[in-house]
Amino acid sequence: MPSVSTLTERVRHLAPEALAFGVIGAGNTLLYLAIYYVAMPIGPVKSSVLATVITTTLAYLANRYWTYRHHTRTALRREYTLFFGFNLIGMLIQSGMTALGKYGFGLSEHDDKLRLLAVTTAGIVIATIFRFWSYRTFVFLKPPVDGHEGAIADMDATAGLAELSAIDEPGSAANLDLRPELDPR
Repeated sequence: MPSVSTLTERVRHLAPEALAFGVIGAGNTLLYLAIYYVAMPIGPVKSSVLATVITTTLAYLANRYWTYRHHTRTALRREYTLFFGFNLIGMLIQSGMTALGKYGFGLSEHDDKLRLLAVTTAGIVIATIFRFWSYRTFVFLKPPVDGHEGAIADMDATAGLAELSAIDEPGSAANLDLRPELDPR
């Protein structure tokens, strides 16, 4: 069990990142809701998808150059592909909640706009938690500690994830102390 000082240190280290992520998220949420509301005549699910695609690109740029500016930079194609992929999952969460409101609860975009916005906002909250975790874990790599992360940044995402998971396995070659033991004789 981590000590209180260790937990406090982790929270202190995570707070600026979470704050920047929150500011970007709040701005993008307002923009998302504005696009969603204006585009609602094309249908609530389509307008949700449209708003997500537009705000995803803006969120990537803001997170790359502000929230995670101190993290290891990898290939733009790798980062944006992963970022967009995790945002697609987030979009499915959000749009799924919107679809649940429209088709599951029978809410109408003509008569129940505020209720649809509330259901969509609940989806945004769930998707935001997922996105924050996935960005920190897979998209924006931690800053180099021993230079090893630089080698991972040059690999594709699958190989990098496989190597990172192998490092954490007990008994893996990366965790063995390979120093020869001194012979006490």
